[in-house]
Amino acid sequence: MNIANWLHAAAQRWPQRPALFEGTRQVADYQGFAANVRGLAHELVHEHGVEPGDRVALFMKNCCEYLELMYAVWWIGAVVVPINCKLHRSEAGWIVDNAQARVIFTDDGQVFAPGELALNCRELAGRGREVEGAGDHQTTPYLCKADHLAWLFYTSGTTGRSKGVMLSHGNLVAMSLCYPLDVDAVSAKDAVVYAAPMSHGAGLYNFIHVRCGARHVLPQSRGFNADELFELATQLGDVTLFAAPTMVKRMVEQARLSGYAGEGLKTIVYGGAPMYLADLQAAVSTFGPRLVQIYGQGESPMTISALPRELIADRQRPDWARIVSSVGLAHSCVQLRVLDAQLCPLAAGQPGQIAVRGPTVMHGYWRNEAATREALVDGWLLTGDIGYLDDQGYLTLTDRCKDVIISGGSNVYPREVEEVLALHPQVFEVCVVGEADAEWGESVVAFVVTRDNQPLDERSLTAWFIERMASFKKPKKYLFLDELPKNSYGKVLKTTLRQRLQEAADTVVAP
Repeated sequence: MNIANWLHAAAQRWPQRPALFEGTRQVADYQGFAANVRGLAHELVHEHGVEPGDRVALFMKNCCEYLELMYAVWWIGAVVVPINCKLHRSEAGWIVDNAQARVIFTDDGQVFAPGELALNCRELAGRGREVEGAGDHQTTPYLCKADHLAWLFYTSGTTGRSKGVMLSHGNLVAMSLCYPLDVDAVSAKDAVVYAAPMSHGAGLYNFIHVRCGARHVLPQSRGFNADELFELATQLGDVTLFAAPTMVKRMVEQARLSGYAGEGLKTIVYGGAPMYLADLQAAVSTFGPRLVQIYGQGESPMTISALPRELIADRQRPDWARIVSSVGLAHSCVQLRVLDAQLCPLAAGQPGQIAVRGPTVMHGYWRNEAATREALVDGWLLTGDIGYLDDQGYLTLTDRCKDVIISGGSNVYPREVEEVLALHPQVFEVCVVGEADAEWGESVVAFVVTRDNQPLDERSLTAWFIERMASFKKPKKYLFLDELPKNSYGKVLKTTLRQRLQEAADTVVAP
């Protein structure tokens, strides 16, 4: 089953239905969308020698051509390698080399100097190109089996060299079919706006919207701008978008300044990082019942668990705070377990490593059998995340395995510390990490961004904290920043913060 069949079917069934938009301007209907894809597919085969199974990399900012190129690659049975557009070209070059890509598309085709790419890889311009008419080009997508590789996604690499996650057409179909069951119903009148990078989860949500003949909207800014999103929602209506929690937070701040109350917004799907309770309360108050949470990772994309809008919006429930502090219930197509150090299942309420099994789970890591064996055990994906299941099946995350702080022999989960500090009215953002401590093993350090960068007294933060949580979990140190370092997906780069701590410590002990 080739995922590109969904575009082929949509173009046959609804040829004149609006498909691609740049801002509010329609640039293609479904017939035109598919015709452009067939033309690009013909070019890949006959001008660049791309064959089924070959890898084609995309190192571009969001644009309509991004969608067309992805489907052209799948149309001929080749593999998309999406690369975060904010990476340095040397990092992108490493991915191209590791993936053994035949072609890489960049915005203008002039990112890499001669000799920077592997000899067998050509750089081509992805934007502003003339697409030959469909003509008699390959009229139907290449015939694939479900396990045929489709999406080779490289993890963020914040803890070392990134790994290529191998996702098949079957993985992508299973993920997409879960969306209307567990996340949000989809109809032709919907407009999915790509404000987060299409190289990541936002791009994966295109499939179900193609299948249903919905509109695909690329902001003119080619990225995230809260005011632009509000204008698009107001003018287009029925707008859905995927947003990292930091994006939702910025949207709330801007909406409160401008008086926007969610007009034209249908759904904000958030995930990819923790959404703190205080921020969720603010978002629900500002936008109403429009938020849905998902939890997933590249290895089981967007489909481990989901928390539906009716639960998030129902603040009258006596257990509301507990429910919305979770990441919801297992997606329809997967099983969840929480495992101890010996990989044995734990009872409800006991924290351990989260494991998931189902048709969305990756086939393994590209050219990395050792990492594959470590991550996939007896059909279960070991996520590296720590959490627990309650007796109703709700999954609550506590942290990544590597992020747990062991202080004085006791486990401190950074997220629970962050949740308390985030409630402080003068705290805009916070991130907690561990620092080596000769006496305690590790001590808790909080990096804090204050609201409007106003000064904040450390003693008042400590007093706030110990009124709400056990004293042994309180930060031993507060470091104030203008902003937290993040990747393009909105995740805080804890490795960068740890490096700052280490550099500061090295400076202190230097002779």
